[in-house]
Amino acid sequence: MVDQSDLDLLNALGVDTAPEKKKTRSPKEERIIAGFEEIQRFVEEHGRLPAHGEENDIFERLYATRLDQIRKQTECLALLQALDHQGLLGASYQEAETPVDELDDDALLAELGVEPSVEGDITQLKHVKSRAEVRAAEEVANRIRCEDFEKFKLIFEAVQSELDSGVRETKPFQDYAEVREGDFFILSGQKLYVAEMDEIFIAEYGRPDARLRVIYDNGTESDLLMRSLQRALNKDPAGRRITDNSPGPLFSGVMDGDDLATGTIYVLRSKSDHPVIDKNRDVVHKIGVTGGSIEKRIANAKLDPTFLMADVEVVATYTLYNINRSKLENLIHKFFGEARLDIEINDRFGHPVVPREWFLVPRFVIDDVVEKIKDGTISEYLYDTESASLISIQGKL
Repeated sequence: MVDQSDLDLLNALGVDTAPEKKKTRSPKEERIIAGFEEIQRFVEEHGRLPAHGEENDIFERLYATRLDQIRKQTECLALLQALDHQGLLGASYQEAETPVDELDDDALLAELGVEPSVEGDITQLKHVKSRAEVRAAEEVANRIRCEDFEKFKLIFEAVQSELDSGVRETKPFQDYAEVREGDFFILSGQKLYVAEMDEIFIAEYGRPDARLRVIYDNGTESDLLMRSLQRALNKDPAGRRITDNSPGPLFSGVMDGDDLATGTIYVLRSKSDHPVIDKNRDVVHKIGVTGGSIEKRIANAKLDPTFLMADVEVVATYTLYNINRSKLENLIHKFFGEARLDIEINDRFGHPVVPREWFLVPRFVIDDVVEKIKDGTISEYLYDTESASLISIQGKL
């Protein structure tokens, strides 16, 4: 303990013996320091500076923006210089997207990732994440490996096939358009499938929301909110909705007044004496769609390689209304693609021809497919060539 005589001597020598006052900081300074310490922790954990870029985690991008802003503020540099044991303030950096001189104090604090902990009480401090970080945590779900992707792979392949054939189309995503379980979208160049949707709840500002399980065509999945997916699709200039493969109202036993008959699905059986046809006559069928008379269509069958250069008999017809005939025909032919008859015949000039509209499919299966198209459930089934029957996609997988 220093006695009074020693203090008098030090004072006589011009040494200031007054106790050093503890330095106090303003709430704003405390919040800036807290934001900088989060950046320091990131650097300690990862061994590098946080970086910008869509490929990086949302929090890393926020830290990178925050560091950009700190480096541009003289007040921040003076405050943090003594704390910068990693040399972060003098490192090279990318320009922030928002010019600092356009930010007011509140906006700057938000960019720095800090807020008052208690509204109206600037003396009570609490380190909290910025609203941007909290919102990001709610909206962005990290993708993980989809452990059961094999059961979705076939679905993605079917969708791509239907896009190629024109059965499905892609359309620009409309602002906050509906998202339903079973929908397909294209986001950042990847196809995604809404595999599951929890019950809808009312979120902030009275908006409906729901938790989704989303599967991506690269074998990953994410657990995110419906409105998060809507926002991401809205922000992506190339965000698209993949239309479903239901051709719409196809058949009706009785036409309504406003219905327009636009064509007929016909199923034909060949009278050819070709050995392959003769052996499998009961299950070899030609399936087509026409907008005209079937009788005229088959009148010259024995001269047409499409009809196997032989007469045919009509075994079934289904009238359609208000439907795109070519899309419907593509849908049916794609569905039975694995059962397409592999046969080559010569036309009347002796040229080899491979007909494309004949399938090894029992008549009752064709009836089932028509019913599935009518009720809109055809996308849930596959044709199994081994059992010659329809099977559920989920059941197979």
